[in-house]
Amino acid sequence: MSCNYIIFYEERNFQGRSHECSNDCPELSPYLNRCNSCRVESGCFMVYDRPNFMGQQYFVRRGEYSDYHRMGMSDSIRSCRQIPQHRGSFRMRIYERENFSGQMSELMDDCENVQDRFCIADMQSCNVVDGHWLLYEQPLFRGRMVYLRPGEYRSFREMGMSSTIKISSLRRIMDSC
Repeated sequence: MSCNYIIFYEERNFQGRSHECSNDCPELSPYLNRCNSCRVESGCFMVYDRPNFMGQQYFVRRGEYSDYHRMGMSDSIRSCRQIPQHRGSFRMRIYERENFSGQMSELMDDCENVQDRFCIADMQSCNVVDGHWLLYEQPLFRGRMVYLRPGEYRSFREMGMSSTIKISSLRRIMDSC
């Protein structure tokens, strides 16, 4: 078995046809008519309700997910992206406005509430220097989430996020995957 391993099922409660996956899958429809449950045997993945890693996202790690509705997804799972293990340091620079402008703050650990900790009204761009992160729309790691791997993110709006969504908390994806 590879380091990352997930099984998708057409029906809820692990019923119907299945498809096994150990890496990124931009489109599940060639293998399944729909995907309504999954079982993560090892590793961590982001699952998406649209093809090509678009739409609502949900973080899954080793365990059983018997119903996509419980994940807060509006449609069945359509694509998945594996999250590689990261054993090094974590570092991210966050910016108040798009294109790395406005107030800049740097963090290396989880942040339950961005607005309170850094005294900024909003976060609209970032540079992930080290590690893999989850951004949440509500404090205390709640609400919709977005996965970020190392790289520059000049505009959350251009990433398909609504301008009404504010990033309120950030969590590192640790090597427990």
